[in-house]
Amino acid sequence: MSKVLKEILSTLLYLLVIFGLTFLFITFVAQRTEVSGSSMAPTLQDGDSLIVDKLSYRFIEPHRYDIVIFPYQYGNNQFFIKRVIGLPGERVRVDFDGNIFINDAKLIENYGAEVILDPGRAETEILLGENEYFVMGDNRNHSMDSRDISVGNINKKDILGKAFIRIYPFSQFGGVE
Repeated sequence: MSKVLKEILSTLLYLLVIFGLTFLFITFVAQRTEVSGSSMAPTLQDGDSLIVDKLSYRFIEPHRYDIVIFPYQYGNNQFFIKRVIGLPGERVRVDFDGNIFINDAKLIENYGAEVILDPGRAETEILLGENEYFVMGDNRNHSMDSRDISVGNINKKDILGKAFIRIYPFSQFGGVE
């Protein structure tokens, strides 16, 4: 085999390994996603680029206030980015004053951009099943989230991952909370 042919095969093998490792990384560890819309404002803005941690939730459960990414069940290749509010086994309700209640205790949090005007299906208490989460956008009055029947409760198996790092805009680079 000629030296040139060996070098070509070596380069092709190297590229194949790089592409394979990249595919495995994107499939199982992390991937980039872009925020589309204002449902997570002021925390995340339209056009923000994020790195999604796809590995952690294979070993640990999502926590309250984590920002998670999951597919919209009625949208082809459409993903939602929302904040976890209710955890498995909890009872969630939103009253007409815009207060969120978890197991009859008022949730004290500062993520909501404004007072909730429409409690949606959370007007009546929602009991979360095993592996189910109640999620909301931070821009509460401009978010399609678990209050909407078309989104509903989110099963852990449907959560793609956790928003981990904002990589763009560069002025906002850093962890996402």
